[in-house]
Amino acid sequence: MNQKAYLYLADGLLLEGKAIGKIGTTGGEICFNTGMTGYQEIYTDPSYYGQIIVNTTPHIGNYGTVVEEQESSKPKIAGLVVNDFSEVYSRFTSKESLQEYLEKYGVVGISDVDTRMLVRYIRSKGAMNALISSELTPDQMKEQIKKVPSMDGLELSSVVTTKEAYLVGDSSSKYKIAALDLGIKTNILRNLSKRNCYIKVFPAKSTFQEMEAWNPHAYFISNGPGDPSVMSYAVDTVKEILVADKPLFGICLGHQILALASGVSTYKMHHGHRGLNHPVKNLVTGLGEMTSQNHGFAVSEKDIEKNKDVEVTHVHLNDQTIMGIRLKSKKAFSVQYHPEASPGPHDSTYLFDQFIEMIKSMKNEPLIVNG
Repeated sequence: MNQKAYLYLADGLLLEGKAIGKIGTTGGEICFNTGMTGYQEIYTDPSYYGQIIVNTTPHIGNYGTVVEEQESSKPKIAGLVVNDFSEVYSRFTSKESLQEYLEKYGVVGISDVDTRMLVRYIRSKGAMNALISSELTPDQMKEQIKKVPSMDGLELSSVVTTKEAYLVGDSSSKYKIAALDLGIKTNILRNLSKRNCYIKVFPAKSTFQEMEAWNPHAYFISNGPGDPSVMSYAVDTVKEILVADKPLFGICLGHQILALASGVSTYKMHHGHRGLNHPVKNLVTGLGEMTSQNHGFAVSEKDIEKNKDVEVTHVHLNDQTIMGIRLKSKKAFSVQYHPEASPGPHDSTYLFDQFIEMIKSMKNEPLIVNG
């Protein structure tokens, strides 16, 4: 495909490249992911809803796409920016090229962009809105970008969540987990189900009473897109779970919701963390972890210092942002990163085991020491 395309950033930067995916126009917050592999998992992560993704890896598309690597039913990104785009793929298990995949799902993108320059630009200027178009002129794009909503204050989980509750796993499993779907990734459910869990996934705006009626042993609060500070419905649900004193585990947006439910505020980051090699220190064990991350909001360090019930368990070694918390008075903990690691390293999968051990302690079952 040799059709011209433009990338226009809200501060006026205009870049020219070639159209990939669907011919059209798309807008969203532009951000970058430093992952060296796993582009299909990234594109199908619901946490990226409303965002244009810049891949820092220069070669994208070279291994095609397969259904098994989806993290949701279809791509959730608003658009795609890459350097070198390949319509030819080498993996024999792939059924279609990335170009065919993007066209099928209506994803607008642009290639032949100097992504190294662009990433450094975003890192300096901060995340901002952008447009990709293979049909508008630059002057038309200047007007169109005014219609793109800001991610700050935007509620998106109710858009990407399941419409109806559904079940995952074996009904004869030992533990029943109620999962609040704020934009859940498939591999999270796999990690729970292979640990003897039967999961019922509930829509984002489900009440505590609706979930509790299923009589679960514990609760899981998922990742997802948007600004957590405007998600009072989820915060209220988590507050009720905490009052009921049921075990609770939150990931990414779920981490932020647990913080808000505990009186700790969140804030929008300059350009966020998105990639597969983010260094995190576990303050409980003293060990380091390489982690997969995808978030543009974070938990307030100052608020945690004032809150005697919230303990910091993990910090980011690059900027000291809060990566994990637990409540001293409840069976509740959360992390800002992705222990299901799809894509990414597996250093943090122990957190799922920690969740199971917490459930066992509530059921008075024997615990596995260092298991």
